Amino acid sequence: MEDHATDATWKQAIAGSQMLLVAFGSLVLMPLITGLDPNVALFTAGLGTLIFHIVTGGQIPIFLASSFAFIAPVIASKGKFGLEETLGGLMAAGVLYILLSGAIRLRGAGFITRLLPPVVIGPVIMVIGLGLAPVAVNMASGRTGDGGTQLVPEDMALWIAMISLVVTIIASVWSRGIFRLIPIMFGVVVGYILSAFAGIVDTTPVQQAPWLAIPDFVAPAFSLNAILFMVPVAIAPAIEHIGDILAIGNVTRKNYLEKPGLHRTLLGDGLATSAAAILGGPPNTTYSEVTGAVMLTRNFNPKVMWWAACTAIVLAFVGKFGAVLQTIPVPVMGGILCLLFGSIAVVGMSTLIRHQVDLSQSRNLVIVGVTLVFGIGGMVLGHLEGIALCAVAAIILNLILPGSREAWGKAIYEHQD
Repeated sequence: MEDHATDATWKQAIAGSQMLLVAFGSLVLMPLITGLDPNVALFTAGLGTLIFHIVTGGQIPIFLASSFAFIAPVIASKGKFGLEETLGGLMAAGVLYILLSGAIRLRGAGFITRLLPPVVIGPVIMVIGLGLAPVAVNMASGRTGDGGTQLVPEDMALWIAMISLVVTIIASVWSRGIFRLIPIMFGVVVGYILSAFAGIVDTTPVQQAPWLAIPDFVAPAFSLNAILFMVPVAIAPAIEHIGDILAIGNVTRKNYLEKPGLHRTLLGDGLATSAAAILGGPPNTTYSEVTGAVMLTRNFNPKVMWWAACTAIVLAFVGKFGAVLQTIPVPVMGGILCLLFGSIAVVGMSTLIRHQVDLSQSRNLVIVGVTLVFGIGGMVLGHLEGIALCAVAAIILNLILPGSREAWGKAIYEHQD
């Protein structure tokens, strides 16, 4: 009997490592792009996942890690306010999730879905992806994300970036089984090898890094300007959270919006994001790649995610591992991001299409049009700009413009408390 229990534990541990592998590419790319420490990101992803499972009673097989929605705001905020105040803003974004959780507990899920319908969320998600397009192109061209410094000769960078992109595309389209879920890993490995042959990989940091090291944790600082800049950005990931919970519920055939309840899952996500910011990590979000892996493997046991979280925490203390991640050349990341950022924009577009938002209606056309131009154009009004401004503008326009309001499909309303 004891041998059987040990065998089951080992199987869960291996399955957990597999889930982490699926999430790994996106998990570490976000901190690498924004200049955060990937070891801290690993630690806070593991910690955030554990917090989420404790809050939700360990009922949902889900993994939390770095959110791409915050890439552009984090880069902009670091330039304006510095890292510590940016982390303070991210912590406040997590508090917004917690407040939304309380509102849903009191008023039901219909409250948030009426405030944030598809016509609002679709274009905001599109802005998140399309607004990052220049970052991807700059990095693919061998420059820093802001385009200010040429790090690698452009011709060489473009070759490496395009080959990394092609490998990632091939892996995502033609791979089978679990390999289809880790296209980023394939792109990074091939691009890294090419870069090594081209002589643009500096292994000095790896040689100097210790095997075991405490991650470079950073404490937040707080300023009203940074908080006002960052908090509205959390609106789009909050509604995406609902979609992710519905998706994993469809896979496992369980109604997680009813039990443990959307208020609990949002609370878990908010606490995970705030906890990450306290330590200097990126904000967390539920990972759809891991939901895909759960569907493929049919492994619905939430304990698997506990193992994935613990594995991430252990890896966070391997100094040489983080050093290797930080030597990934800019063109490799840039090539892969050309696909990833485009994919985010497509998610926003599919939100409009799937919920049959009628863009021949003037009110919908105005909301989508103004949101896209404000967000992609980088409009600034007071303390608001970019994603934050376009999210607020979309919500206000939806509330004040006359005409019938678009709604989410039956799925969410059927799952109200």
